[in-house]
Amino acid sequence: MKKRVVATVLAAMMAVTMMSGCGKAQAKSETKKENYVIGIEQFAEHGSLDNCREGFLKGLAKEGIEEGKNLKVEYKNAAADMGTAGQISDSFVADKVDLICAIATPSAQSAYNAAMDKNIPVVYTAVTDPISAELADKDGNATGNATGTSDKLPVKEQLEMIREMLPDAKKIGIIYTTSEANSVSAIKEYESLVKNYGFTLVKKGISTTADVSLAADDLLSKVDCITNLTDNTVVSSMPTILDKANAKKIPVIGSEIEQVKIGCLAAEGLDYIALGEQTGKMAASVLKGEKKAEDMKFETIKKPGFYVNNKVAKNLGIKVSKKLSKNAVESFDTISESKTAEK
Repeated sequence: MKKRVVATVLAAMMAVTMMSGCGKAQAKSETKKENYVIGIEQFAEHGSLDNCREGFLKGLAKEGIEEGKNLKVEYKNAAADMGTAGQISDSFVADKVDLICAIATPSAQSAYNAAMDKNIPVVYTAVTDPISAELADKDGNATGNATGTSDKLPVKEQLEMIREMLPDAKKIGIIYTTSEANSVSAIKEYESLVKNYGFTLVKKGISTTADVSLAADDLLSKVDCITNLTDNTVVSSMPTILDKANAKKIPVIGSEIEQVKIGCLAAEGLDYIALGEQTGKMAASVLKGEKKAEDMKFETIKKPGFYVNNKVAKNLGIKVSKKLSKNAVESFDTISESKTAEK
């Protein structure tokens, strides 16, 4: 990142006579950048990633970096296409932006690869497993000039909640994109834990959004409920899955608040606005020169929240226990329209 340095003959003469401590303080003030240009690359358009972007800008603003004042934002969406993600990353590098914010694992990997030798820091968010995505080592240290936040699913808490809400359920289904590292990682964790709660896992891999409809039909014929990951391709097609599941009266469990709003029964998930805000504050430190992305470990929000849609529960004939209702961070009595149209 380039920084403006202001130097004058007068300043140089004064520096000779001033104490070294004062001279250092002045130099630090003079090299502070006044305006920033960042590129935001979002892999897909759906509620949780939109919330990440909103939170990210809020986090920057809280640190004094605000769009329209001292910040210019170039925003581009890859529409869940890896080729497009690569083009976006390359365009931001060509534009020599001060920082790339990459939202979701595929975009984070794309931005990392494009910027690794260009001295452009990458700050990512909504990356389920930065280690599996090769953005961090096993100790959480950055593998390059990139850092950010993880939206690792609270799988254990999710399974506990499903068992309490659906005491008779035996088979849990998951649709996932085989090319998304975040989903493959989450599937492995589900496989290691489902038996502890008396479940059998039935999984269905897909490649594109075009596969979702048939995958949902097949899965719904075999399971008692579906639980979602933070899989970008699947979440983008959530209206399709919900329509088919509702017709069969099979509950769909979400992975975050936006999915519950649009018709999933419940979720033990994250607040993506808060996650984005945390990421924005990390990015502000990088932009201000206080820290280098390569020296920062990725961060997580460790405590999930319980979200429930009472309207969906009523439609499915499911009673939400007083314990769960009391512990809900937020509950909904309506089903909102999805931000994403069926593709």
